[in-house]
Amino acid sequence: MTLDRNLSQALSPPRVRPLRVATASFIGTAIEWYDYFIYGLAAAIVFGPLFFPSVSPAAGTLASFATYSVGFLARPVGGIVMGHFGDRVGRKSMLVISLLTMGLATVGIGLLPTYATVGVWAPILLVTLRFIQGIGVGGEWGGAVLMAVEHAPERKKSFYGSFPQMGVPGGLILANLVFLGLTTNLSGEAFLSWGWRVPFLASAVMVIAGLVIRLTVTESPDFERVKKERSERRMPIATVLRENWREVCLSAGAFIGINAVGYIFMAYLLAYTTTVLELSRNLILTFTLIASLVWLAVIPGAAALSDRRGRRPVLLTGSIGLVGCAALLFPVIDTAEPPLILLALLVTAVFMGVVYGPIAELFSGLFKAEVRYSGASLGYQVGSILGGGIAPTIATGLYTNWSSTTPITLYLTGVTLVSLICVWAVTRRTR
Repeated sequence: MTLDRNLSQALSPPRVRPLRVATASFIGTAIEWYDYFIYGLAAAIVFGPLFFPSVSPAAGTLASFATYSVGFLARPVGGIVMGHFGDRVGRKSMLVISLLTMGLATVGIGLLPTYATVGVWAPILLVTLRFIQGIGVGGEWGGAVLMAVEHAPERKKSFYGSFPQMGVPGGLILANLVFLGLTTNLSGEAFLSWGWRVPFLASAVMVIAGLVIRLTVTESPDFERVKKERSERRMPIATVLRENWREVCLSAGAFIGINAVGYIFMAYLLAYTTTVLELSRNLILTFTLIASLVWLAVIPGAAALSDRRGRRPVLLTGSIGLVGCAALLFPVIDTAEPPLILLALLVTAVFMGVVYGPIAELFSGLFKAEVRYSGASLGYQVGSILGGGIAPTIATGLYTNWSSTTPITLYLTGVTLVSLICVWAVTRRTR
């Protein structure tokens, strides 16, 4: 009897632990987004003078944010390539590869010589490594979300799918803490000389920890079922573009608004408030950190509410709120009153969390398991290019040309309205 029971246990599939898988997705995603966000903070603070010293400070900031945008151009490449193999080979292996890719590129940036040492090769190498970062994070989101959602119970898919979503503010919080600690304890000269490298080099330790965690989780049951039924598609991306192009377009459009607002919130505001409004860098980093904590806390709550009440009312409420935030954010920021700035960031963070929490499960539910990695990744990454990928660069260019934040406000309001319409359309199709 004992022998039979032991044999049965050995042959049975491993027990699925949704919370363990979701937590592993959160930790790995937070590490990857830490890597991604420290670049944005460095672009706002040091990359201009170190890698583009021959131009004016404003042009240097614009150039550094342009290199920031290069990572977004690479994200669909990562999403397509890793989506292809994620739909054919497995979700888990692609998550390991994406984390390694991101980690190696990030450490490489920390080792780069500056313009003063190697001249024009410095920005060329910076752009190259930023492109590699984009490939890594482009393959990360789809795999992490699918691992969490596909392991989850049917009535809690949005909640578990929010765990990798929490990795985004989690990575931002970690990046802000590291930069805040360095800028507080180092002189401006020391930070510009060597201190900025520390966050990039520290990534090596976190990537190793993330790899250990990711290697312990089981493969997605949905993908295992696809393998068992031998229903894999030879070219998943081709199938998506042929059969699901509407879903890709709608999901990309739904994501543009929150991504644009998010990257203004996470990257551009630091540059604008410190260089134009001449506010304290540490003050803005602290405010961003507090708002990011609120964003992190709202995400799982909004996702759980979505499981109970439905995605449509939650996502529409959050999207309408984001339109309001887009219209009011810079008028409030321009008061240069710290309490009002903090309030604006906190309200924006709340509505970002309301949208960002349920949207992962929404995207994954638009595609069949055979092409889900490719389809969800493509929609998300195209939206990221049209949203956050160009938002800091557009905002910098608009302010440089007009010396006013009104054009930035009009731009943000426009893209959030586009997203509101797409959210209305895509939730109407899937409810």
